[in-house]
Parts: sequence; structure tokens; C-alpha cells
Amino acid sequence: MSNTAYQIARPAQRNTSVVFASPHSGRGYTAAFMGQVDLDAMLIRSSEDAFVDQLYAAAPDFGAPLIRAIAPRAFVDLNRGPDEFDPALIKDIFRKPQNPRIASGLGVIPRVVANGRHIYRGKITLAQAHDRIANYWRPYHDQLQTLMDESNRAYGQSILIDCHSMPHEALSTMTSPNTTLPDIVLGDRFGKTAAPQIMDQVEQAFVSAGFRVARNAPFAGAYIVQRYGHPARSQHAIQVEIDRGIYMNEKTLTLNPDFAHIQAVISGVIAQIAEIGMPADQRIAAE
Repeated sequence: MSNTAYQIARPAQRNTSVVFASPHSGRGYTAAFMGQVDLDAMLIRSSEDAFVDQLYAAAPDFGAPLIRAIAPRAFVDLNRGPDEFDPALIKDIFRKPQNPRIASGLGVIPRVVANGRHIYRGKITLAQAHDRIANYWRPYHDQLQTLMDESNRAYGQSILIDCHSMPHEALSTMTSPNTTLPDIVLGDRFGKTAAPQIMDQVEQAFVSAGFRVARNAPFAGAYIVQRYGHPARSQHAIQVEIDRGIYMNEKTLTLNPDFAHIQAVISGVIAQIAEIGMPADQRIAAE
């Protein structure tokens, strides 16, 4: 059986403890899934972190693996817990929603996409939900954990860069009119999922590339950084959100003409972040 949950781009030689991941850029919209939904091919993609995996495609060139989801976020959300089932969507779930995300339709099997648009015509079965966890959610997280474990064994630490994108309108509606909008929002759950010096260095990598950077507002990180970020155990996880308007047209889901330039700038950021996870002697040699 071929793997339909994730793809990994591995470096020729792993030389950093940093792991890059793109859990929401999957675009494997199968005919079976599209036959269930009540949205057209454009609307179903509205909550997808489109092209984020392409932005970070250079990670292996700098010694770091890149894992990306194949299944789309609208099908299964890898940034949610495996038990975050929505009783308003899944048959035979009778408990009340456990948290506001589930109540708003954003559980591990999403009920809505961006702007609250309902995905399905009706409910799906509990068996279907469990199938998505077993065949998509769990393989992705098992492999991500394996990559982190490899870093821990080789370098005594692991650093996860969890790569996402954010709608431009999400920034403009969540800040005051006179506030300069950030290009990048870094999330570490307010210092809980990464050591301060790691967060500082990741921020500096983006700032030195010319990006405006904010921390933890309006996005502080969700399930993935909470699961993999344990600084006391030398396991660090940082969520990175980039404004989609920088590199793509959000209405047409097409790349901006200067995408190659933005991709090159991000590649420079990747190089700096990869150095954070290198042993000191190796880092000096790289410089």
C-alpha cells in the first residue's frame, strides 16, 4: 500500500537537529472525498496553507528534513488532537464539544473551512473518522516523531519548525488600525514550547531577511507545538505563520509573480535556522 499521508524530502547528509514540517499544505483532494463535500474545488481549498511546502522546499539543501502532508486540512487536520471529534459532524458522538475549536467546527475532522463554510452535506460515520486517524493522522505524527527522535539521538536536542500560512484578513481584523501588520507570526505558546534563546534566534533569522515579526499574537501555536515542544527535555517547537498575501493571490490561489524571489529569501532564513541546530564546531565551519 502506497503512503498517502505524507512525503519526506531528506537531505543528502543530516547535519542539524532542525526539522521542518508543513502539515496544512496537503492538496490530495480525492474523488471520493470531493463526492462527500458541498463545496467547489476552490472553496474547499480556502483553509489550505497553499504552497507553504514550496516555500520551505530548500530545507534539505541545508541538512534538514522536510515532512509535508499529502491529505488536505479539510479532510483531516494534523494540528488537532486525534480525539477532537465533532459531534455536529460525526455520527454516534454524543458528548458535548470539548473545546471552542470543536464547537466552531474545527476539530480533527473539520466541519467547516475558512469563513465558516460547511464542508459536508450531512454527517460522516464514526468509522470514517477513525479511518482518517489511522491512515492519515497517525502515520504523519509517527513519522514526525521519528524525525525528532533522530535529532535527539544525534544532537541531544530537536527543533521543530512547524510551517503554516495565515490569511491577510486575519491580521487586519485582529490588530488596531494604526498597528504595523507583521509578515511573520512565531508561536511558542508564550514561551512554553521553545527555549528563549531558540525563539530569539529563529526570530532574528526572519528579521534579518527583512520580515516584520510578531510573537504569539494572533497565533500562539496549537496541538503540534504543544505535543512536540518540551524545552526542559531539549525538545523545541515553534509555529511559523507567514502572511499569504506576500507570496500568493488568496482569491485565485495562484502564486504572485515574485514568488521565486520570496522563496529565495525564505531559503536564506532556512539556512540560518538550520545553523541553530548544528554543533558549535560545525556551525563555525559553516560560517
